Amino acid sequence: METNGPVMSRQEGEKTHQSSASTRYGSVADSISAPEPEETTTVISSERAYVTVAILCYVNLINYMDRYTIAGVLLSIQNFFEIKDSMSGLLQTVFICSFIVLAPIFGYLGDRYNRKLIMIGGLTVWVAMTLTSSFVTKSYFWLLVLFRALVGTGEASYSTIAPTIIGDLFSGTKRTIMISAFYIFIPVGSGLGYIIGSYVASATGDWRWALRLNPILGSFGLLLLAVFCPNPSRGASEAHGGNRMQHTSYLEDIKYLLKNKSFVWSSLGVTAMAFLTGALAFWTPIFLDRAQINQGIQPPCTAEPCNTTNSYVFGGLTVVTGILGVSLGSTISRRLRDRVPNADPLICAVGMLSSAPCFFAAIILASTSVPATYVFIGIGEILISLNWSILADILLYVVVPTRRATAEALQIMVCHLLGDAGSPYLIGTISDALRSQLNTHEWKFRSLEYSFLLCPFVGVLGGLFFLMTAVYITKDRKEAELLATDQTAMVSENYII
Repeated sequence: METNGPVMSRQEGEKTHQSSASTRYGSVADSISAPEPEETTTVISSERAYVTVAILCYVNLINYMDRYTIAGVLLSIQNFFEIKDSMSGLLQTVFICSFIVLAPIFGYLGDRYNRKLIMIGGLTVWVAMTLTSSFVTKSYFWLLVLFRALVGTGEASYSTIAPTIIGDLFSGTKRTIMISAFYIFIPVGSGLGYIIGSYVASATGDWRWALRLNPILGSFGLLLLAVFCPNPSRGASEAHGGNRMQHTSYLEDIKYLLKNKSFVWSSLGVTAMAFLTGALAFWTPIFLDRAQINQGIQPPCTAEPCNTTNSYVFGGLTVVTGILGVSLGSTISRRLRDRVPNADPLICAVGMLSSAPCFFAAIILASTSVPATYVFIGIGEILISLNWSILADILLYVVVPTRRATAEALQIMVCHLLGDAGSPYLIGTISDALRSQLNTHEWKFRSLEYSFLLCPFVGVLGGLFFLMTAVYITKDRKEAELLATDQTAMVSENYII
């Protein structure tokens, strides 16, 4: 069943629920029970649903601003702590590693307990740790690394759960639009992280003030979340208040997801995408700084504040290309989906495969023309941004509602573990190794350039993974729909453990 607007919770269907058999997906024993979630049982109005999405988008914006504020002031951090590329990359790696460890825990909790309270708890830790990290002194770099790891708590709780709430508030075309709106703030927030971080650092003369703005903005989002956001019933957009979807064990959920080929292949595609975007997002501003120093366009930075022009330009470019890419990807998906059942993964494959040569050209041209590099980076970012909202929508429609938070968590864990958790550190380590004997300005640039060349090849691999997703997605989507509406027992038996 599909609608095109906000959906209501179980109020009208409560009597039907009491007299009908409950739907239990993939279970082998009705005696196995799960904790009863605390869910909104009153009608969620259209206005409140839209307000909820707006708040979730705002918090998503702040999350990604904070993630890339460090990258925007990375040169200042390197000079302040006197650290090499590998240790600089470690700041992003430890953040993502904590994200990896905590995401499955929040996914498990998000499928079983009050999602609103879980997000509030995680974001509270995020605000506290981000603010505390800004007071680390020069001799305690390890403490900054520790606090950046703890910052991952907030993103792990929020990124895992927020899309599932949107999935339970809307269905059909409306859900695609709302998910697109949510994910458009990934590139927007990332770009603003560079811009605002660089601006605040330049205006105050101290990079640490760049880290203090985000907790203030995050506290406001935390308040809005606590006051205005509901905790809709799981599967409300599919069941519309009819059958209450019961839960299975965590092991059953994992086995179900591993048998879902569309989920597996798309998760591998997301992993390649995370590797590519994680490395480029973290290292591009400093890479372009070194390119300009190598060309004699600007002098090396020896004292605060450092020149942050490339952070401004790259941040602005990321915002614009992100909006264009997500909007274009969502529009193409909506127009093709009815005519081409596997259009979504095909769009993702085209985006990844097309972006790879653009990033390759950008890396090669940096030694002679930084403006040309920006042109190809912009084209590549538009192409790769086609995928953001589509990937979230794919997960929502190939996985049953009671397993979506677990699916989000598992996908997050895999894509970050094998993707952007290691790529900034790996690129930095390769760069350090290549210039171990030659620490000239030219080799600082060349070593990072050569290590960067790994990224386009990973992008091609990601495109192939999405092509494999296209093979299975039509079948997996139909099975998920049948399970969600309980139209047939045959499909359920395919997932019985």
